[in-house]
Amino acid sequence: MKFEKISEDFIYDVNKSPIGKIAEGPRCVRTNDNKLICTFFAQSTHGINDFEVMYSISYDNGDTWTESKTIWPELRNLYSIACSISRSRQGELFLYGTRTLIEQPGEPNWCEATQGLKQNELIYARSKDNGNTWTEPEVIPMPIPGSAEAPGTMCILSNGRWIAPYSPYNTFDTNLKVERNQVIVMYSDDRGRTWSHSSMLKFDDTNSNGAEAWVVELSDGRLLGTSWHLNQNDGSDYPNAFAISRDCGVTWSRTMSTGIQGQATALAALDNGKGLFIYNQRKHGQIGVWMALVNPTETDFGIEANEVIWAAERKTKSGMTSGGHSEWRDFAFGEPSVMVLDKDTLLVTLWCIQPSGSGIRYVKLKMNN
Repeated sequence: MKFEKISEDFIYDVNKSPIGKIAEGPRCVRTNDNKLICTFFAQSTHGINDFEVMYSISYDNGDTWTESKTIWPELRNLYSIACSISRSRQGELFLYGTRTLIEQPGEPNWCEATQGLKQNELIYARSKDNGNTWTEPEVIPMPIPGSAEAPGTMCILSNGRWIAPYSPYNTFDTNLKVERNQVIVMYSDDRGRTWSHSSMLKFDDTNSNGAEAWVVELSDGRLLGTSWHLNQNDGSDYPNAFAISRDCGVTWSRTMSTGIQGQATALAALDNGKGLFIYNQRKHGQIGVWMALVNPTETDFGIEANEVIWAAERKTKSGMTSGGHSEWRDFAFGEPSVMVLDKDTLLVTLWCIQPSGSGIRYVKLKMNN
């Protein structure tokens, strides 16, 4: 398998947009009326508690995109909101992520002393009209104390169950002990009225934690979950972790290594039981975004191809740091995702701050056997 680049351009160009904010977390879906919607979240600068969810639309299969707009303009001064888009098989659209109360303009959302996020909430919203209108955000009650890191999308299973992964994080409270050595999935069988949870990934080392967690339903009905696997003490990377569920997320196989030492993870399912695993590489190989074709089992990630699909000019904005997790505010690209446009064409999205341009970038690829 080879991934051949077809085209590349910006969905949101910071220098050309009247918004002029940096952006993160791009995710794309196709609607029932055959347009593509890309959502992302914009903020004034890294580390400030002022995210707002933006969207752009493509009517020509991702070649050109409309000017970006905000989804909840009435909430921008009340909450910092970071959400990602997904869809059900019937075409209902979902936004899933977090919101954090804004108490002071320009306040931080990160505390170095605790290595924690300001206390936030898990939220979701829905659209039944192809993204033209959205419900107000609704809260998903978290089962353990702490904040949530949840850049992955909500996965709507073929049986109708909603699956929402998140990584527990410390808050600003130095006295609060958070069980960080796990990735949790919330799941609901009654369209969000009630929620249950399980540990998708469980790390034996209590100094480990997950980030950038993702869940996808493979074509054979199994769930595949992945995350970035970090050492909380020194910020070093372990190989990315994965697990498999055969009962729609109630129980999970033992947490295993993917064998890939990347930063951030996202997934897409193919129609042959296999999956695509996309990740950043800032430290352990050619700098850029990589993607692997995988055929996982409970004990083996089943890597069949693994190659760079977007080469970065630089890994950090300053060019002076190592690109490790503790230097996340200096990152120059990140949070890639991939969607299948047709059986052999892919659309990759990522954010970047590069000499050649900054914003939300897309890359179209052809899969060649």
